[in-house]
Amino acid sequence: MFSKPVSLLSNCTVDTSYRFTFYKVSYSVIFLLGVATNSLVLRRLCLSPCTMNSTAIYMASLSTTDLFFVISLPLRIYYYHQKAQALITFTLKYISLYGGIFFLVCIAVDRYFAVVHPLASTQRRLRAARVVSGGIWCLVLGLSVCLPALRLAASHQNKACLLDPSSRHHRTLILLFLGIALGSFLLPTLVLLYSYCRVLSVLSKMRHRCRSNRHSHLHTLRVIYSVLGVFLLCFLPYHINLLGYTLTHVKLLPHCGLAKATKAMHPVVLSLASFNCCLNPLIYYFSSSPVHREVPSSGGSGSR
Repeated sequence: MFSKPVSLLSNCTVDTSYRFTFYKVSYSVIFLLGVATNSLVLRRLCLSPCTMNSTAIYMASLSTTDLFFVISLPLRIYYYHQKAQALITFTLKYISLYGGIFFLVCIAVDRYFAVVHPLASTQRRLRAARVVSGGIWCLVLGLSVCLPALRLAASHQNKACLLDPSSRHHRTLILLFLGIALGSFLLPTLVLLYSYCRVLSVLSKMRHRCRSNRHSHLHTLRVIYSVLGVFLLCFLPYHINLLGYTLTHVKLLPHCGLAKATKAMHPVVLSLASFNCCLNPLIYYFSSSPVHREVPSSGGSGSR
């Protein structure tokens, strides 16, 4: 019963040849800004080892994932110039994308414990940050290796691209990894929103009780708004477009206009998602050294 929509979609094409020039320009900008900003963040963190705390651990991990990605961009630009694709750059793209998501959420959760549960030991949070960061690195590497492995398997079967809906087996894999990708975005989004709603609620009550902590509250609010801004600006458009693009590609949503729009917008939202490498360091700078202070509260804070 899907024969007619599939036939219509088979003739539903859009010219995306602009993407090669677009990627070369956007990735050149991201490379220059990303290397400069993330190097400065890591340099400052390394020069202040005595002030290393849980937030600093997450910021260091975040900047490291960003640097891995931006350093690979010259090779990626070269392959786009050759109209080809390198497997290593494909892998690093997903390490940066989902590593950025997970570590931004870790910063949100860290702020949650600092504000909502201020009596928790800072040293305990520091140890937890090291363990969690190591676990996230393992998780992101595992997720990032799966997609290139499938692409490589598809190429061994003389398939030009993994997203080939003509095979039922491939279609199942496409939907499986779509679910993993969306879950890797939606679940952290819910955690981030819950954490920050609780933080904002506590800060609102503290502001009325104690006006002397106003400056510290502003520091925390800057962290909250900068993380939310980067998170929603860079990652939300990419995953919305990914959902529409995949569903039209596998013919579960046979809509020609949507297929054209999502395919045309894919280079734009992918570059926007990659631009988080340049925006993440702003979380460090715009919050006036959030890694060097905790938010005091009426309940007291953990000892350093």
